[in-house]
Amino acid sequence: MTVGIVSTGIYIPQRKMTATEIAARSMIPEHIIRHKLGIHEKPIPDEQDHTVQMGICAAQEAIQKAGIEPKTIDVVMYIGEEHKEYPLWTASIKMQEELGAVNAWAFDVQLRCGTTIMALKLAKSLMESDDSIHTVLLAGGYRNVDFIDYRNPRTRFMYNLGAGGGAIVLQKNYSRNHLLEADIMTDGSFSEDVVIPVGGTKKPLTPEDLANNLYQLDVLDPVGMKERLEQKSLNNFLKVIRTSLAKSGLREEHISYLAMLHMKRSAHAYILSELGLKEEQSIYLQDYGHIGQIDQILSLQLALEQKRIVDGDIVTLVSAGIGYVWGAITIRWG
Repeated sequence: MTVGIVSTGIYIPQRKMTATEIAARSMIPEHIIRHKLGIHEKPIPDEQDHTVQMGICAAQEAIQKAGIEPKTIDVVMYIGEEHKEYPLWTASIKMQEELGAVNAWAFDVQLRCGTTIMALKLAKSLMESDDSIHTVLLAGGYRNVDFIDYRNPRTRFMYNLGAGGGAIVLQKNYSRNHLLEADIMTDGSFSEDVVIPVGGTKKPLTPEDLANNLYQLDVLDPVGMKERLEQKSLNNFLKVIRTSLAKSGLREEHISYLAMLHMKRSAHAYILSELGLKEEQSIYLQDYGHIGQIDQILSLQLALEQKRIVDGDIVTLVSAGIGYVWGAITIRWG
């Protein structure tokens, strides 16, 4: 049995924030925003760009490209963020309704910016274990940019957060674009380093918290996190990529294209260098910033549009998310 990617879909808001605007808000020189943080511009949500709605728009594109009827979808998996139209809301069921996937069942999954990799692994396992599941839709949106305070230097590494939606249609025994093996690792020592410190059960939200701008992403131990994370994170990126390849019976020299999340420019270049890859074997998302778990779908779709991926290529998707999680999955394209 095989599982193949039939199509992808992307939704990007029209509204943009430029490096000039980020520099003005953060008081960081624009050349650092552009050349070190690696942001030329990024999409940010307009009034209609709600989290789940962006996922629905991306899913509509993916379904149209796949040439399938929504009623043939067996499972709808929401892979977007928890920050969405309503709290305590199962987004996948709303997506199922809006898309007309009347014969599907639906559920939400979440692993921060590692969600897409985890969901691909999970979807493949569902198809392998259940004869009744043939077509799975993964879709979701992201707009955690809403929680960024550009005056807070502790969250500088998250100034790249943007907004958008992404979707993937998968089918069992599809003749092309086969999912191979994934590798995922988590490290709980970072589990409370990046949080929104108010609004949960530990500290319910108060008017004073809002007035003091505390309902924003923050880093509770910035010095300790930097010391513990920086090199470990780069090593873990390489580990999950290499392990995904090894599980798939491949090595790093087989990679034709690496779909990477947006990160600072030097880290992106380091990963490519360590794997022996050329700059053109990945796309640096300087005009998109970091759209969370949508980055891998965006990078894959851009690469296909730019004809950087051809039949026979080995493509690896790689992600990382606060918590901390690292993940990679390998695809044999064509």
